[in-house]
Amino acid sequence: MTLPAIRIRGVTKHYGALQALGGVDLEIAQGEFFGLLGPNGAGKTTLISALSGLVRADRGSLEIMGCDVVADYRDARRNLGVVPQELVFDPFFSVRELLRIQSGYFGIRHNDDWIDEILASLDLSHKAGANMRMLSGGMKRRVLVAQALVHRPPVIVLDEPTAGVDVELRQGLWQFIRKLNRDGHTIVLTTHYLEEAEALCGRIAMLKAGKVVALDTTENLLRRFATHTLRVRAEAPQAALALGGVEGAEGWVEFAFDNYAEVEPLLARLREAGAGVGELQLGEPDLERVFVEVMNRA
Repeated sequence: MTLPAIRIRGVTKHYGALQALGGVDLEIAQGEFFGLLGPNGAGKTTLISALSGLVRADRGSLEIMGCDVVADYRDARRNLGVVPQELVFDPFFSVRELLRIQSGYFGIRHNDDWIDEILASLDLSHKAGANMRMLSGGMKRRVLVAQALVHRPPVIVLDEPTAGVDVELRQGLWQFIRKLNRDGHTIVLTTHYLEEAEALCGRIAMLKAGKVVALDTTENLLRRFATHTLRVRAEAPQAALALGGVEGAEGWVEFAFDNYAEVEPLLARLREAGAGVGELQLGEPDLERVFVEVMNRA
């Protein structure tokens, strides 16, 4: 039987009276592209810190590729690469020097061939000799990704990896991460860009107040929670709102529906009410709607 890439059992963590994690159970299979979503303060970063050994859980266990993060810390850490949310870097070294030092932390020598490959994949080759202080925020974030990969870990955790990164660099980063996933790396992603999670992640867990409140494939979450939306620009918005519509931006009125067969009867009611539909749009279910609904229910 294949070991899960990550196994989390009954993990709790308190900071004084504040409960950061309230009994998290989670298994992530090898090779998955997994999303970990939640509002600020939901416990995502605490859970990642517990996985990487930066925080000691009060109760429960965490394993990476079968290695306990406490009892087998050295092997667990070798199996994990973390891209932190904060831009943490040493200002006294160049990019290449920083990656060589990071390799040394894991006992890896003569790692320049792999470092060159990472730099090329992240479009950092021309910055290899540049001091970290001279890089833009987006470049620094890509160096953090390179640091997490320098020891070739099978499990990679990305904590808000595209925060502050422009669109072009973001696309290049995701191409590289997708390639790593295709090559067998397990990817765990936290992000506030829900369209990224929807496009990339096969399964998603949603955290609220330190607990998992939803866990399923992205497809199933969209099917279970999200509804379609009919948006109309009405000549008489009050008549449309009286039929159960919700006021949207720029004069639009929105109606939620589950089945396309509901659209024509809804339009007929709008005509009968004298709403005067000038324009209409149909919106597909998306992860943002799912996220809002799950958080509200939770």
